[in-house]
Amino acid sequence: MLVYILNQQQELKVFKRTAFSPPLSGPLFFLKHVYNHIMINKKIKLNSNDSYITTYIPSVYNSFSKNKKWPVLVICPGGGYEHLSDREAEPVALKMNSLGFACVVLTYTLAPMKGYAALDDLKAAVSYLRTHSDELNLDSRKIIAGGFSAGGHLAASLACFGKDPLFRPDYLLLCYPVITADRNFCHEGSIINICGTDGKVSREDVSLENHVSPGFPPVFMWHTADDEAVPAENSLMFAAALKKAGVDFEYHLFSHGRHGLALAGELTSDAEGSCIQKECAVWPELFAAWAKNHGII
Repeated sequence: MLVYILNQQQELKVFKRTAFSPPLSGPLFFLKHVYNHIMINKKIKLNSNDSYITTYIPSVYNSFSKNKKWPVLVICPGGGYEHLSDREAEPVALKMNSLGFACVVLTYTLAPMKGYAALDDLKAAVSYLRTHSDELNLDSRKIIAGGFSAGGHLAASLACFGKDPLFRPDYLLLCYPVITADRNFCHEGSIINICGTDGKVSREDVSLENHVSPGFPPVFMWHTADDEAVPAENSLMFAAALKKAGVDFEYHLFSHGRHGLALAGELTSDAEGSCIQKECAVWPELFAAWAKNHGII
């Protein structure tokens, strides 16, 4: 079970609890009792695809943050476009809240889909956040499209093909992303699910290393060298394309770590503990440092 608490400094802390965990003590307030008072937490339906966003947006208080406008991270969980990983959703949002970001988690269309319906969902999500930024206390100039694995492909696709200023992201966060449709390096299941069976989307369309151009949003990206499900060549090829186009990016390739690490710590570990990789668990702080250097937080 996950327990969300606040300390006296109003810092959000997230703990993974088991039946054998010692009782919590000290000046702590269980977030389940005060969650709706410190967070805008609701589901918002986006379009006819039955997609929606779940918001994790810190409240703004007149006493100390009256004019605060939050940068917002749109989180696209992975899952090969056939399911959505819970480990890459709410726990990531809460971690990012603690680092200074508002977050929304996108529940997007999965296979079988007509055309690239998931991309339409992400466009709708960013459009909604931009047009409702004032009421949600968001900075409409600091919208980050982020994703894990296939969700990374979705986020990067928005930057490649979302030219309308209403839904174009300002920044990207890509975590072990699916990028290429090259059969030597691709995650074939994801590519098949994106392309579908109606012939509207081709493999070339979704091979994103071929669709980077000048003016592309700044990118923070990380991967692991021994990822067997989505080979590191995906992010390496994308990094090369970004460099060729003169795009501002930061890229971390960690030596070890399986696919699907999420936060790479105990909080998002699977039952066997195979998703704990301590050297990779620094990536949220590296991302926050990058964001601070770019004036995002």
